[in-house]
Amino acid sequence: MASNVEEGNTNKPAKRKPVFTKVDQLKPGTDGHTLVAKVLSSDTVLHKGAGGGGSSSSSQNIRPTVIAECLIGDDTATVIFTARNEQVELMKPGTTVIIRNAKIDMFKGSIRLAVDKWGRIEVTEPANFVVKEDTNLSQVEYELVNVVEE
Repeated sequence: MASNVEEGNTNKPAKRKPVFTKVDQLKPGTDGHTLVAKVLSSDTVLHKGAGGGGSSSSSQNIRPTVIAECLIGDDTATVIFTARNEQVELMKPGTTVIIRNAKIDMFKGSIRLAVDKWGRIEVTEPANFVVKEDTNLSQVEYELVNVVEE
């Protein structure tokens, strides 16, 4: 008897083609962004953990935490990307990256782009666009407004 299921068809949803977002389209409270950007700068803002001279056994299994704020951009605008741990190594100034499934975090009233465990960063071929550095979305201050529906 022939089965109704074709070989190789394992009922997984078809992978969607990524819809690439431009930096100037990023808005607070959104996620699932895929974009191509150039890394302009990377500043480590937190580096804790790794090694310390203490002899307590509990500090041995705590992984070091590294957080860097990276200014990234495309031909529409720039934004600060918060890179964590292994991501910091990929976000070197001058590289072009594809950021998949990124989300917008709010930090002190401004937006930051971030990738959690559901997203990915890939270093790719150098992009052939000039970054528009005079528009930094992370310098726009947002205010949380509660809307009361009647």
